[in-house]
Amino acid sequence: MADNAALAGRYAVVGVGETGLGKAPAGATALSLQCRAARLAMLEAGLAPADIDGVFAHWDDRANALLVSEYLDIHPRYVDNTVVGGQSNITHLVHAMAAIEAGLCEVALVTYGSTQHLDKSRARGGIVQDPRSPMGQFATPYGMLNPVGYYAMLAQLYWSRFGCVPEQLGEVALAARRWAQLNPNAARREPLTMEDYLASPVIADPLRKLDICQINDGAGAMILTSAGRAADLAQKPVSIRGFGDTYRHHMTPLGSEDWLDNGALREIADDALAMARLDRQDIDVVQIYDAFTINVLVALEGLGFCEPGGAGTFVGGGRIAPGGTFPLNTSGGGLSFNHSGQFGMQLMIEAVRQLRGECDARQVPDARTCLVQAGGMVMSAYMVMILGTD
Repeated sequence: MADNAALAGRYAVVGVGETGLGKAPAGATALSLQCRAARLAMLEAGLAPADIDGVFAHWDDRANALLVSEYLDIHPRYVDNTVVGGQSNITHLVHAMAAIEAGLCEVALVTYGSTQHLDKSRARGGIVQDPRSPMGQFATPYGMLNPVGYYAMLAQLYWSRFGCVPEQLGEVALAARRWAQLNPNAARREPLTMEDYLASPVIADPLRKLDICQINDGAGAMILTSAGRAADLAQKPVSIRGFGDTYRHHMTPLGSEDWLDNGALREIADDALAMARLDRQDIDVVQIYDAFTINVLVALEGLGFCEPGGAGTFVGGGRIAPGGTFPLNTSGGGLSFNHSGQFGMQLMIEAVRQLRGECDARQVPDARTCLVQAGGMVMSAYMVMILGTD
């Protein structure tokens, strides 16, 4: 197994930017939004396009890193278009660290953008599959909603094993909305009650409409460089103190793993914490990819913050909401803030801003460490990253 301990604290995010959140303006494209976000990140860091020599980007085009580079008049020495689902942007940060470590670039730009809402490109049934693919052959013909159906199955398994009740999923949705009400950029800020949640229609039993993330537009950018270079730049750096990731299969979970007990999250969380030299009680803020409310319950248990079957009780009583003792998804998450297709970028930007103390009404007091957890595809990829300030 590779030992990543030597990388702890050697790299930092020095600039972030996001644009087009909610519904992008007419005429916007995923490319134009990414490049606007990249400009904001460069301005924040005090960098120019000529300072960027690594570009990591993906979404609409197979060579998106080259499109972004051309649009911004960057001539990179290194590019990467890796796509592993919603955590791709965080995977790009790890790849950027490796590239800088190997001397292939010095300053990396990571971008992502989507106009799925503006373009009405997100089908109600989910992702369109090539009929020759495994999912196209063995899942789509039988009416499986993708990815909603799979996470409904995950929720059914959780309910069967641990006896969850709807209100426990509702606590996640309500907490997200309360955070969003403190975020002026959130798409959904209207009040939400448990009665509202329980009255929302069931989409894929047991998941209701309010258990499911939004369909939004949006783009984001991050700039990563070495800690030494970061010290000379305009913005307060946020260090990558630890990470762990694993990749299990493609989109169709046809394997025989126990979806609730495959050990993947616990293993990489332990790796990330060990790399950062932190314990779970040292984490001030947590950001979890909440494409569905069930993801939060399963992740809290998998990450080791509570025992299996205990997450429903753990999130009760406003514990993860503003003013609670366990600040989680402080932007409002994919449920109420924004979900522009692949939410890893927004998770990271919120983590950076919390650690820089820039979140105004939703700011977590004295936040110095943040754990970010994201997944990819359909329970296919897993990432944990720990950020901190010195």
